[in-house]
This record gives sequence, C-alpha cells and structure tokens, in this order.
Amino acid sequence: MLYGGSLRWRTLLVRLRTWPSRTKGKRAVDLSGGSISAENVQDNYKQYWSFFRRPKEIETADKVPDFVDTFYNLVTDIYEWGWGQSFHFSPSIPGKSHRDATRIHEERAVDLIDVKAGDKIIDVGCGVGGPMRAIAAHSRANVVGITINEYQVNRARLHNKKAGLDSLCEVVCGNFLEMPFADNTFDGAYSIEATCHAPKLEEVYAEVFRVMKPGSLYVSYEWVTTDKYRGDDPEHVEIIQGIERGDALPGLRNYSDIAETAKKVGFEVIKEKDLAKPPAKPWWTRLKMGRIAYWRNHIVIIVLAFLGIAPKGTVDVHEMLFKTAHHLTRGGETGIFSPMHMILCRKPESPSS
Repeated sequence: MLYGGSLRWRTLLVRLRTWPSRTKGKRAVDLSGGSISAENVQDNYKQYWSFFRRPKEIETADKVPDFVDTFYNLVTDIYEWGWGQSFHFSPSIPGKSHRDATRIHEERAVDLIDVKAGDKIIDVGCGVGGPMRAIAAHSRANVVGITINEYQVNRARLHNKKAGLDSLCEVVCGNFLEMPFADNTFDGAYSIEATCHAPKLEEVYAEVFRVMKPGSLYVSYEWVTTDKYRGDDPEHVEIIQGIERGDALPGLRNYSDIAETAKKVGFEVIKEKDLAKPPAKPWWTRLKMGRIAYWRNHIVIIVLAFLGIAPKGTVDVHEMLFKTAHHLTRGGETGIFSPMHMILCRKPESPSS
C-alpha cells in the first residue's frame, strides 16, 4: 500500500486529490511539466535559468522561442491551478471579483476592435484560451488563437470543448513571429500581455499586420516600463530584471517605443493609453492578497513532490513565481512598470491611404 499504509499520508493524499481548482479542471495532484516528461522537469528548469547566465543568447532571436516554450511548459499547470485560465492582469474593480474584472478587461479588448458576430479574429499568444473564450462568448466572433506551446494548445482545446465554445474557438500551435496564415486573413486581431515575449516587437507587429485584412483593427495590451522608470536607480533595475527573469522576457520595452514600432510596420495608431494608470484601481493587489494562498500552495507542492506525485523541480518553479510576484508588485507600487499599456491600431485600406 502507498507510503507504507500510513493513514495520515493516505488521508492527506485524498485531500490533495480533491483540492479545489479555480479552473474546475486542474487539481494540485495533476501538476506537471506540460510537454516535458516528469523526470526532465528539474533539468529544464535549470536550462531555463541558464538563459539568464548567457544574456547574449537571450538577445538572439532564434533562441527565444525555445526559451518561451520551456517557460510555459514549466508554469502552465501552476498558473491554471493558482490563477485561472487567463494568464494576465486586469485593474481591480470595486464590488467585482477578480474573475469578473478579468472578463471585463478581456471584453474591452474585442469591443475596441469593433468586430461583429461571424467575423474571424486572431488571438496572438492565446495561452490556454481564457481570453479567447470570454471574447468569443461576448462578441460571437470566430476566434483563432496561436500559441507556441503544444501543451497549452491541448489545454485550450479541452477548455473550449468543456465551455461549449469549440465551434467559435480554434487553437493553432505556432510561432507568432512566423504565423501559418495567409495575408489578409483576419477581420481583427488582439494580443493580451503576450507580445512581450517577442525578441523584437517590430517582428510580431509586422506579422499581425500581414495577416489582417485592410481596414481592420488591432489592439494590444503591452508590458512596458513607464515614464517613472530610471535606469540609474538600482532598485528600479532590480525590479525590472526580476520581472524579466521570472516571466521569460528577452527584455522589457519602454512605453514610448510601442506606438513608434506600430507605425514603423505600417499601422495607423488610433489610440494609446496606459490602462493601469489612475483612476484605474491597482492591478497588483491580487498578487499581494495571494501571499497566504502562495504559502498554502507551496506546502502542498512540497508534499506532492516529496510523495513523487508532482515532478521534481515543481517546488523550484513555484518559488520562482512567488519571487516574480514580489517584483511585479513592486513594479506596480512604484509605478515603473505597467502590464497593460494599450495601443489600438488600424491597417490602412491601401498602402497609399
């Protein structure tokens, strides 16, 4: 019998198997390394950190996709278990739950690109598809999501089917720097805190521009350093580097670069606004309020790893995410970082317009 037949261990295991899941589909005992086999999770975690010991490699564009793919294999299950199916932030809304605030933030994105039922739009960097499902349900548009991580593709398809939205939501495994779609395919496009993973923003914006129909709109929520960031302030540098290390970012961009990059690839910039600035309520309060939950979850993961249920390395990954949450919180409190610098763009009707 497992663990020497100890009643205490068997009781604990039963409790872990029924541990509540915010996503109603990911339990603590189901934590894995995504597409990475359980025996290789710890090695892949070490490989992930090795990127930061070789900074020149991070800046090499052909290295970044594997770097990001490894990251999401390591963190996807933990994100789903502890955060939900939408891997992004949103401003707090008084009287609303985090879940409702997240949904409203996602619906705002599709409202901005002015699509109608039956239109075909693309979610650039869709993760496990939380935003895709909210946007499809809200707009009744057909949403095609693309993510580089095969495990996320499978998770998104499972969630789409469970939600009864698989007729509106399609998921493709691919690199958003080289999307497998023809020119002028989509009636609109959006990306929610995803293009920050691109080594060069110009490259992903150019691909989005290519696959959009002339006259259509694109909205992106970007991770940026703000006008309060000072590169000569050691604390500021430490915060931003902590965010980069813990979120698989080849390098955070300054807010002033976003619109210029969009214009460079041919977009007309319609609107630009930092959705994190007041009067918006802090987006990072959810991280601060979650610290008690973190320690509770961390104990659970330690036990699961000890029992051989969770892969070796899961404890390290969870600890990394906690440290990253601290840096994100400090970024929000100091005002030097925003995860939702919004830019709304239009692809011109013709090159000359």
